[in-house]
Parts: sequence; structure tokens; C-alpha cells
Amino acid sequence: MLPDGGNASVDGTDIVKDYKAIRRKVGYMPGRFSLYQDLTVEENLNFFATIFDTSVKENYSLIRDIYVQIEPFKTRRAGKLSGGMKQKLALCCALIHKPIILFLDEPTTGVDAVSRKEFWEMLRNLKQEGITILVSTPYMDEASLCNEVALMQNGKLMTTGTPKEITESFKQTILAVQSQNMFQLLQDLSASNEVDDVYSYGEYHHAVMKKNYSNESLLNFLKSKGNDNVTMHPVTPSIEDCFMQLMRNKHE
Repeated sequence: MLPDGGNASVDGTDIVKDYKAIRRKVGYMPGRFSLYQDLTVEENLNFFATIFDTSVKENYSLIRDIYVQIEPFKTRRAGKLSGGMKQKLALCCALIHKPIILFLDEPTTGVDAVSRKEFWEMLRNLKQEGITILVSTPYMDEASLCNEVALMQNGKLMTTGTPKEITESFKQTILAVQSQNMFQLLQDLSASNEVDDVYSYGEYHHAVMKKNYSNESLLNFLKSKGNDNVTMHPVTPSIEDCFMQLMRNKHE
């Protein structure tokens, strides 16, 4: 995909005029597994190394920590691998030519929580190798692991900054609220004139409070609506809270 206008470059290299040089500088891992499923793990890796006129041996040090996890399955066809193993193989193939920039398109979508954690550990190690990594992800907890974050919706940039800068821009108080009937609680929080916004957040609802709200009056209001065993406490805003606020402001 080319930009709508202006000049676009990667590491100072024009993406249109110098696309061959771009290919050598960039590693790309698409969100959907796109390797050759009828080739083995080893055959896929050797194939991608050959494309870039290199070898697995030449750049093995870069992928060693990742490849050792799938090496026991090197003779297995890629299509027969688990989601986590496919992810590791795709990352190895994206790195085999030793790129200076790595683009990852929602790399952890569809994989289990353990594989997600392992993957981000791999990225942390790759960063120490001096590789610039650009990741797109729908998971806000992953965004908080990055040095710089850009929040986007429908292709439009809403804000950028470090995770700390983004969360510190959230100036309202957030209460994490819970009760026995969470569906009723959500409706009643929405009806409170002290609540600016509310949405589900894990096992809690996050209530964004208006200025000069009162814990006591909110609690009394919820109890008057029949909510039993209500608990609530203030929480530090997360990247996801900031995203929700930006989305709400955008549509107001």
C-alpha cells in the first residue's frame, strides 16, 4: 500500500524508487500465517534465506533463541504446527536476512496467553540487538510494553506518546466497581449523574467520574437500585482507558 500523498521512506530510503533496498532493510510478519504450509520448518527457513542471498548459518545468532524452540519440529510441515509454533517460524523467516526494521502486523492475534508472553520476551531480546520494531496490535496491554505508542481508529491517528505520557494525559478519576449482578450494575452506573462514562474492564466495570463526585453518594445510589455487595476503588488509568476516552470524545 502506497501513501495518499507526500514522500514515504524507511530509514531514509524511498519506498517507491528504492524498493529493492527496502526489502533488505525490512523484515515483515503478516497477521495471517503466510508461509508455505506444505514445506517443513527447515525448508521454509532455508527458502527465505535463499531469497535474500544469505543462509541460516550466516545469521543464525539472530534467530537462535527463537529457533531452538521449534528446531525439534524442523522436519514437520508448517501447516501442522500449533499457532504459537507458526508464530515463531514466521518471526524467524522475517529475521533471517538480518533486517534493521521489523514490521509486525498483529502478530499475537489468535495465539494463547502463554505464547503471547513468550513472543514479547522475544521482541524485548531483539530490541537489544538494535532492531527497530513496529507492531500493530489490538491488545492494549501489549501497547503498554512499547517505547512509543500511536492510538488509531479507522486509519486516523488519535494520539501518540510514551505509555506514561498517554496515561498521564487522563485527568479524570476512574473507579473499578464490582457487584453480584454486573449487568444491572453497568446499567445503574450509566444512569448515575456522577458518572461520565462506564464500560466493562475484565472482572470490573470502569466508571469515569465527574468532578466533585462522592463515593458515599454513588454507593448509596447503587444500593438504592438493588445492587448488593458493591465494592469500588480508584485505579490508575491504562492505555485502554485512554483509548476509550479518545473514542468517546471523538463521537461527541
